[in-house]
Amino acid sequence: MTAAGAVLVHGLWHGAWCWDGVRAALSDRGIESAAVELPLTDLAADVQATREAVEAFGRPAVLVGHSYGGAVITDAGRHPLVRELLYVSAYQLDAGESVSRPGAIAGLPDTRLGEALRVTADHVGLDPDLGARLLYGDATAEVAAAAAARLRPVGRQVFRGIPEAVAWRTVPSTYVVCAADEVVHPERQRAMARRATRTVEWPCGHSPAATRPEAVADLVAERVRALS
Repeated sequence: MTAAGAVLVHGLWHGAWCWDGVRAALSDRGIESAAVELPLTDLAADVQATREAVEAFGRPAVLVGHSYGGAVITDAGRHPLVRELLYVSAYQLDAGESVSRPGAIAGLPDTRLGEALRVTADHVGLDPDLGARLLYGDATAEVAAAAAARLRPVGRQVFRGIPEAVAWRTVPSTYVVCAADEVVHPERQRAMARRATRTVEWPCGHSPAATRPEAVADLVAERVRALS
């Protein structure tokens, strides 16, 4: 049987590039991986891109979603090759929920992300200073600047997309709470994490793929190896 691997799904404003450090660390650990490039136009298109990536990967996989990527893997995780879901400070949505209407967690503390949004008729971008500070507050200045320079606007519809399926109801899941997160409030993360099969908590900000790629790779590798 083909060895299992990992398919990695980025969040809003990012691209597949944000997983480069994690993928290099996974390769060092003998784990095959693929990173999805989401169109970030609407949730349905992002789910389709992810399902196609899983299909092309062609082996049993842990499907990893960061931030908004959690909404994507919640739906795309119904693909038969997906054996576990891994949410990293991510939206583990339930039926009828979206990123902008996250159901039961809506009344919990929020962050300053709303202040950082720059909305036009069709797209949502980020204030370059505040956005970078929220996303990469615990990164080195060099890492934060390099990542912030690659961010891109996203379609407004991504915030409203409701998953057509809720894969975590039938597929095992792990949730990583980032306790110093300034994008998705940790209390909101902990509430969503209660939906997961297991939870871990790290003392880091929103972007551990940038700030602690080795730790992310260790966890992904652990979950991949648990499939065998």
